[in-house]
Amino acid sequence: MKKISVILALMVVLVFCMPVMAQDALKICQVTDMGGVDDKSFNETAWNGILRAKDEFGTEAVVLESTSDSDYAVNIEQFIDDECDLIVTVGYLLADATAAAADTYPDYKFSIIDSSVSKSNVVDQVFQTDEAAFLSGYVAAAVSETGVIGTFGGMCIPTVTIFMDGFARGAAYYNEVKGTDVKVLGWNPETEEGTCVDSFDDLEKGKQVSITMMDQGADIIMPVAGPVGGGTIAAMEDRGTGLVIGVDSDWYYTYPENTDLILTSVVKKMDETTFEVVDSVVNGTFEGGKLVGTLENAGVDLAPFHDLESKVPAEIIAELDEIRAKIISGEIELNPVFAQ
Repeated sequence: MKKISVILALMVVLVFCMPVMAQDALKICQVTDMGGVDDKSFNETAWNGILRAKDEFGTEAVVLESTSDSDYAVNIEQFIDDECDLIVTVGYLLADATAAAADTYPDYKFSIIDSSVSKSNVVDQVFQTDEAAFLSGYVAAAVSETGVIGTFGGMCIPTVTIFMDGFARGAAYYNEVKGTDVKVLGWNPETEEGTCVDSFDDLEKGKQVSITMMDQGADIIMPVAGPVGGGTIAAMEDRGTGLVIGVDSDWYYTYPENTDLILTSVVKKMDETTFEVVDSVVNGTFEGGKLVGTLENAGVDLAPFHDLESKVPAEIIAELDEIRAKIISGEIELNPVFAQ
């Protein structure tokens, strides 16, 4: 009889605990920009951070993809209705919609990637990508066989042009140190003007601008345009020549069928920073403010050269370590206009 009572008591505990456990699962929600969640770029990288949190914390992961700029506010509003515990918005283009929602719903928690809205209930995830891009420009200038390299953006917005600026300045630094004259197509760091294709999803535009740059002699190109960068790979596949520098994620893994074309990538650890924000929600320590990824804290970095390491002279690899230290110390100063 005593055993039966114990069993019944345990069953009662389980019955009452199960719905509580379900209720305790925090809902983490992401709104993408028009690149979509599988963009092989920053939307997907951020989503990977949310999926990691799902695995480690048991949180619920939900995503809404935006197909036009009119979707941004609508998707955020949907997540407000769904009572999400954290709403992660991805991209500079969502800044206005995120700021408006944060003001309207001060009790909700938000985090925006690649922009700073400066609200007390928003964590701004920003990245000093020009630091890592500076290294990529230096390496591109060193490895180029034609003495011409290039870059272009999806849109000429600050979170894109910061890559291009760092790339061009890194190449200029190589010229200064080595007494060379490697030319950079697509961005002028003095006028802060460059080439953008006004799209993050039209691969053909990426292919055509890459062909134009290759016709002008560029043998290494860094596309800062999300999936549009696949057009650069397609152009080089057609030509049978050239190397690509990826952005956001390590393109060696993003494009596994084209590893022979990927020299390196300028990586933003958005999965790590997004996970960190989710962790703060789970642990009750969430606080609005700015989370900045730099070379110093490994929030941005230059990816390994993988299969193409033999193309990079050993002395250049050693010099990259020295340059990294100088950027971190402030000895090498980047354009203050782009400081996050």
